[in-house]
Amino acid sequence: MTTEPDLLGLSIVCPPPGEGGIEVRPIVGGRDLLADASRRGEGAGPRYVGSGPRYLLGRAGPLHATATPHEVRLAGSGCGLEQCCGALYVTVGRDGEHVVWAGWRDPAHQDFELPELRFTAGQYEAEVLRAGADRSWAWPAGTVAQLLEEGLRERGDWLAKWECEVEAVWASREEPDRIHLVLRHPRDRADTDLPWLQFGMTLPISADDPSGQAEHLEAWLTAGDPRTIAEVWGGTADAEQLGYPWPPSDPLFMGTTGRGEVRPVPPLGTHSQPPSP
Repeated sequence: MTTEPDLLGLSIVCPPPGEGGIEVRPIVGGRDLLADASRRGEGAGPRYVGSGPRYLLGRAGPLHATATPHEVRLAGSGCGLEQCCGALYVTVGRDGEHVVWAGWRDPAHQDFELPELRFTAGQYEAEVLRAGADRSWAWPAGTVAQLLEEGLRERGDWLAKWECEVEAVWASREEPDRIHLVLRHPRDRADTDLPWLQFGMTLPISADDPSGQAEHLEAWLTAGDPRTIAEVWGGTADAEQLGYPWPPSDPLFMGTTGRGEVRPVPPLGTHSQPPSP
């Protein structure tokens, strides 16, 4: 008896700004996988919130199947702390003419189980590409943030020169005129006891072509030392050993620079110092 392959659909849910985040909901055989997985846990109703399309469906999104199996975070839950409220992970791998989802786990529920899913590779990859090309959920600042982060992560020479690594570039639909950028300095210290700093800045975004804005920002940022045009936004308690003063306030939660203003971006060819306090 031959078992029919599973059929994958990817639904992008985009509620109004302020009413929830954008999420990708896997639909398998016409059923919402996250809703079905939620009902396997305690309580009633949906528990898992799907990961966003920027993570799952980006240029090198993890849903693409490769010969080497890799784990994908499909959803989070509750407070966001995985060991407390949980998250849904699956291992995605290629097996001949099929893509297999197996090895399910939830860090907060050690006995969590879901059956293996097996998709025809052609249908699976076509759906991942279709969903990745669907930009109906995007807004200009969000697209600029995604393109800028992808571009900066590919500039390994520039990052290495200034001992920095990209931590995140993000935007909020409730702040459509700005994006936020955070670099970590020095590199490769996230899992060590050595001091490190976060350098951040908030940059203005317009309704102009997102790709052009991302290219302009990437060229401006990579023209010199990014630490001279950013501010210290955080880091370890002993980070002042690196020679930078601790910030008087927390710009990450202010959504602005430490002076309460969005940083202007000079024309190309300049690499200005931060304005005087």
